Amino acid sequence: GQRAVIERLMAGKSAAAIFPTGGGKSLCYQLPAALLDGLTLVVSPLLALMREQVDTLVDRGISAARLDSTLDAEQARQVMQDVRHGQLKLLYVAPERFFNERFREFIQGVPISLFAIDEAHCISQWGHNFRPDYLKLAKIARDLSVERVLALTATATPTVLDDIRREFSIAPEDAVQTQFYRSNLTLRFTLSDEKSRDSMLVERIRSQPPSPTLVYVTLQKTAEDVADKLIQAGLPARAYHAGLDDETRSSVQDWFMQSSDGVVVATIAFGMGVDKSNIRAIYHYNPSKSLENLAQEIGRAGRDGQPAVCETLLVPEDRVTLENFAYGDTPSIASVRRFVSFLKGQPERFFVSYYSLAFEADMRDSVVRTLLTYMELQGILEATAPRYETYKFKPRVSSSEILSNFQGERREFASAVLQLTVKRKIWYDISLPQAADRLGCDRTRIVKMLDYFAEKGWIELQVSGLVHGYRKLQPIADEEQLVQALYQDALDREIGQLTRLDELFQLMCADQCQSAALSCHFGQEIEKDCGHCSVCEQQGIAEL
Repeated sequence: GQRAVIERLMAGKSAAAIFPTGGGKSLCYQLPAALLDGLTLVVSPLLALMREQVDTLVDRGISAARLDSTLDAEQARQVMQDVRHGQLKLLYVAPERFFNERFREFIQGVPISLFAIDEAHCISQWGHNFRPDYLKLAKIARDLSVERVLALTATATPTVLDDIRREFSIAPEDAVQTQFYRSNLTLRFTLSDEKSRDSMLVERIRSQPPSPTLVYVTLQKTAEDVADKLIQAGLPARAYHAGLDDETRSSVQDWFMQSSDGVVVATIAFGMGVDKSNIRAIYHYNPSKSLENLAQEIGRAGRDGQPAVCETLLVPEDRVTLENFAYGDTPSIASVRRFVSFLKGQPERFFVSYYSLAFEADMRDSVVRTLLTYMELQGILEATAPRYETYKFKPRVSSSEILSNFQGERREFASAVLQLTVKRKIWYDISLPQAADRLGCDRTRIVKMLDYFAEKGWIELQVSGLVHGYRKLQPIADEEQLVQALYQDALDREIGQLTRLDELFQLMCADQCQSAALSCHFGQEIEKDCGHCSVCEQQGIAEL
């Protein structure tokens, strides 16, 4: 499938690549990036993928970089300078980077030959991992006048693929899908209980020749507890989850990549974009959240084509925890009323902190983002560029030295801005709304100037207090009708998540080939039963 995708991109077409995990999606943008003029912009929500791919590309002599939260100001400045001077072929960013006022200003003038969107299933409301930020990427691609788009995913059902193609204007013949089923993976589901699961896991790992192994759990605390139990059993195990600091996560990842027998006990925060070909076993200590999650997670095993085992040790009570995630994302109708009432009281153009609004309405901030996205889809709101409320900087050279680089009106403007700053101990604060008002200019001109100072190394710039901009496209006439509609959207999301859980449990208790059933879920039928899943080996759970 790689060649088919690359040929379409090189012919100037947009394309979609639906390959199973480990199917070689990244080559589909890395090779065109090396051949095309201009920048290839890769959007990925996975920090681990960005880091690992950038390191690999640089080792191979291809100029690539990432802009993410782990870079310090100096490193980010260098990356932006390299992009501006045309010295980079690939730039990796997270989707939320586009809602950064400084980045939007910066990227606007950069010619983008290829816009690659990894994990493109996140764009679909019907996908297992809907992310509101992804819905806006299609508009961003148009705003940036990108020459071609590549949407990549491992887990697109036919409905989700239709969404991806529609949003990015990809013709049906330019969506390339490869075989989902991989015959080297043995799919097993084994009934267990709380008491015997730990010993069963230890026994399973010991029964295999020492080899790289992943153990997936639902909760961060479980990752720590299970890793400790495996260490006590004499196994080389480490925990990995989003609650660990960046340094610890990086060190666990590096250790696993170099290890020939390491066991990582992880939440789903681990594994995405980690390209280790010889993972021989993947155990689900807790079940996945959906068939899509399961497919993505087991797809990390046996990428070298050699046999690998993917087994879920099913304790039926675990379903309660997974259902609670779905219920916890559904706000009460009273919370939705507070949310709508707050928005109705805002002027035509306004800025809002997701965190503050979540606190105000008593709902998760992820739910606030989703409800705002629903209002955008209904044509009530339009997102405008977000901005930071607070800018501060630490000078590296004197003001006179900075001003000596300008003449005429530009020098007067720079001088006026610097005079409006307030000195603290070391840092200087500037209120952008106040400065823009005093100088009678748009705040973006001040932002651009401060960014230019930082790029030149004259100041160290820090921003904080992210707020998101919105414009009302129509007034909220019937407040209660909107409340009911948004509440219903939230309930539909909940039903969708619970339905996906039902599909997973149906697969685990199936009475026919489970590999064939999983493949069929993704719109592909296999010619005959696999012969080595739980059902084919006559070890099926049958019922709970």
